[in-house]
Amino acid sequence: MPLVYSSIHSDEHRSLLEEGEERAVRFFTGFIDFAFSGNILEIAFGLILANAFTAVTNSFVNDILLPPLSVLLPLNRNLDEKFVVLRPGPNYDQQKGYNTIAFAQDDGAVVLAYGGFTRHFVSFLFLGIMLYTLARVYQCFSKDDIIKPTVKCRYCRKRIGAKASRCVNCTSWLDGREDRTR
Repeated sequence: MPLVYSSIHSDEHRSLLEEGEERAVRFFTGFIDFAFSGNILEIAFGLILANAFTAVTNSFVNDILLPPLSVLLPLNRNLDEKFVVLRPGPNYDQQKGYNTIAFAQDDGAVVLAYGGFTRHFVSFLFLGIMLYTLARVYQCFSKDDIIKPTVKCRYCRKRIGAKASRCVNCTSWLDGREDRTR
């Protein structure tokens, strides 16, 4: 009797192993199909390229554009160090002003640090302009429209595609059917 039990147990054990192996193979092949499908690779490539493009653009803004802007603004120092003291700290008179933001904040002064904001704003603005330019160049060489022209619906005044025949917001016809008399 013990031999029959062990043979049943081993058959059951083998079938469980085979089922687990089949599940693992299905999972792995499904993952390979997913990972190497065209859309995922395009997204990964786009993210890597966007990260590199952002780094180059930020470097251009921080290292090329902003140093001359720092010279034009008052207080000849780096743009990140531009600030205005709104309320001086207790040691303001003894020190004849503050040289850095950190020194002013350590003294308990209230400062308006406009330099960092200006740097981030110029970086954001330039990155947006560069991305728009890149999209326009892509449109010149491709049949895909990245930048789709829009118009305002004459009834609800919301923006819709220029080629639309009906407004997606108010469902009115844009070809003049609404204006025709019956």
